[in-house]
Amino acid sequence: MAKNLKLVASNPPKSPAPPRPLGEHGRALWQSVHSQYGIEDAAGIEFLLTSCQALDRAEALKAQIDTDGAVIRTKAGLRDHPGLKHETAARSLCIRTLARLGLDLEPVRAGPGRPSGGGWEG
Repeated sequence: MAKNLKLVASNPPKSPAPPRPLGEHGRALWQSVHSQYGIEDAAGIEFLLTSCQALDRAEALKAQIDTDGAVIRTKAGLRDHPGLKHETAARSLCIRTLARLGLDLEPVRAGPGRPSGGGWEG
């Protein structure tokens, strides 16, 4: 699917609206990706939307876990918050979907790249 990606100009056009509603975090990811890549194919848009929705879910779970605490007291004693595994799964889906789009690789840019690992001498 990465072959359908193209880098956008340094002054990108406004990102298109997602086909379904997104929360704050999902919308930010949607806009960030569209500011760097032109995803126009239906499958790519659906992959990105799924990733954004997963991020929204992970952030909602994180907020609940932060409120309740990562460990909760039950009649049986202390237990991990039941949302922890769901938050992890949602974040994993988000990252895997972005990787499937080929967005886990640094885009090729014109001009000089990263400095060598040799350190700076002054």
